[in-house]
Amino acid sequence: MSSVKVECVVKVSALIGEGPVWEESEQSLLFVDISGQKIHRWSPSTNQIQSLETGQPIRNVQRHSENMTLSHTSRLFSGETVGFVVPRRSGGYVAGVGRSIVAVDWSTQMMTSLLEVDEDKKNNRLNDGKVDPIGRLLAGTMGKEERPAEVQRQQGSLFSVNSDLGVTKHLSQVDISNGLDWSLDQKTFFYIDSLSLTVDAFDYDSHSGHIGNRRVVYRMEAGEGLPDGMTCDADGRLWVACYNGGRVIHIDPATGVRLQTVSLPVMKTTSCCFGGPDYSDLYVTSASLGLDQSGRRQQPLAGGTFRVTGLGVKGRPSNSFSG
Repeated sequence: MSSVKVECVVKVSALIGEGPVWEESEQSLLFVDISGQKIHRWSPSTNQIQSLETGQPIRNVQRHSENMTLSHTSRLFSGETVGFVVPRRSGGYVAGVGRSIVAVDWSTQMMTSLLEVDEDKKNNRLNDGKVDPIGRLLAGTMGKEERPAEVQRQQGSLFSVNSDLGVTKHLSQVDISNGLDWSLDQKTFFYIDSLSLTVDAFDYDSHSGHIGNRRVVYRMEAGEGLPDGMTCDADGRLWVACYNGGRVIHIDPATGVRLQTVSLPVMKTTSCCFGGPDYSDLYVTSASLGLDQSGRRQQPLAGGTFRVTGLGVKGRPSNSFSG
């Protein structure tokens, strides 16, 4: 087997780096800093990083349908966390800012609110989100942390947003809605609610977006930390970033067996995705929030983004939101 190499390629120290997505058209890596309230775009070829702050004015829009007008009453100004960013088929990106799904125009650095979720839970925020193979966005919420690592439990939900911006709630009483991805045949949806310490699977109907038949495909072992963001490779196996575990684990959801562990020089590994010209590079984000001075000395690369090469597997292109 080829030798695995781990290097820190983006040394910007994020408070909570999260949600890496490889954007094929730009050959660049998108990721967010949740608490730093920034969306980053990094080019491996130039090593340049561009950033957009989400703590800026968000335009509201009026949506017109055949027989009604939907006007939005969400906040005009955002000092909000950003949970995820994904490409949008019509151009630009869509991000989860606070409890709002917003359209992001990178060229003008403008954000426009499309809709809001969990309107009855003002203390919630959007966390991880990902687009399914037909262009539907799935995104989850969680209670805001009163203090780092102190989350209000069972406050979150899991939603999907379809191309006409219709919203469906699939799950409630979620602790920390996190990693999501789909099997190669699109018939299985993989999902992580971090505090359950499991990776779960659902039957998935890609036509309707319905999920059902929840079951556990992997149970975290002692010392592995909390399951966080994840990605599915071209062989249908899962790669799960382990928060407070300093590692990414490679698991076979069919057997529940851990196939490999990739150790990183930081403990708060948060999420991962495959990228690069042939999708053979695994990018891993991390967090620095909550580390004391001693922790920062021991982990000087905390909050950086890492590239893992030599794994001998490839990932799949990301999907773009159809709305």
